[in-house]
Amino acid sequence: MTSYTLFGAKISLFTGKIRAYLIYKGIDFEKVTASLQVYKNTLVPNTDVRFIPVVKTPEDKYLQDSAVIIDELEASHAQRPVIPVTPKQLLVSKLFEIYGDEWLLIPAMHYRWNKQQDAYVYAEFGKTIFPRLPGFLQRFLGKRAGSRFKGFVSMLGITEATIPAIEQWYEGDFLPALDAHFARHDYLLGAAASIGDFGLMGPLFAHLYQDPESGKIMRAIAPNVVQWIERMNNPPLEVGSWLEADEIPATLLSILTRMFREFFPVLQSTVILLEQWKRENPTAVIPRFIGKHGFAIDQARGERVVIPFSQWKLQRVLDVYQSFANDEKANIDAFLSAIGGLAALQTKISERLSRKDNVLIWSSSA
Repeated sequence: MTSYTLFGAKISLFTGKIRAYLIYKGIDFEKVTASLQVYKNTLVPNTDVRFIPVVKTPEDKYLQDSAVIIDELEASHAQRPVIPVTPKQLLVSKLFEIYGDEWLLIPAMHYRWNKQQDAYVYAEFGKTIFPRLPGFLQRFLGKRAGSRFKGFVSMLGITEATIPAIEQWYEGDFLPALDAHFARHDYLLGAAASIGDFGLMGPLFAHLYQDPESGKIMRAIAPNVVQWIERMNNPPLEVGSWLEADEIPATLLSILTRMFREFFPVLQSTVILLEQWKRENPTAVIPRFIGKHGFAIDQARGERVVIPFSQWKLQRVLDVYQSFANDEKANIDAFLSAIGGLAALQTKISERLSRKDNVLIWSSSA
């Protein structure tokens, strides 16, 4: 009899993140595909939302959102901790988590939906939602369900104007840099996984490794990333430790620098626009999107939707930075200055968000 149940889907980005986490931690769990019937009979009645993954605990508590799931399980499962205890490694692990969760969604969605593999993706949607139907009906109904997700592509700013820069970033910069890193280290911070590894696993495994076309690209460009993904999807025979003396591998610095140059301006803009939206809509329920703002990848410019949830994820990073003692801050600030991140980590948020009953609310009303 298993202790936990993971409700998710093979092609779900965040299911891939949590599945890898449970495997690494050695937590006994049962996988249940989130079919239409499972949504109707189990997930919606117990979470009031239609998002996966969901983890049911032995106490029949239903946890929704990958960050919340990991927070809860880390508190009760001390073996193989994934939250570093030294300042720089803790901060960097949190940075990679938000990067995987929020920004690598761009190449994940582009390669899934713009590489002539709709037949594969729609079939997978159909198998997930309607597992008992014949294949031809799964493909037909899977297209109806999958088309809604395909509609998010342009909303994320993935257009003809930005696609060349997205592909150059992912294939020409990010994958080679990460591959060079994993040629030297088993995980981001040494011989043990951190929360950052699981943040990356979502997009890199569920979309970019599994999907046929992007999978070919990854195997050609980044064989060490492929080995890391396969390592993350199997129980480790043994687990080492994070690097000594709070070291951040030099192989990660170029990724972190670009993260602050391109991703953090979007997060900072989100904070500003969400504060403005609250002034104009003081009593309204916080929607999933609140308009659009600009972004840049290399020299390409585009527009994308403003995602309030990204602020909640940013708060978790800023809270870590603010938690450091003054004697730790000097070392951290020097490190951040060297990679262009000091100003970004000093972003002020006057209208904070919280989660209640699996939806966003203003912290002032919590």
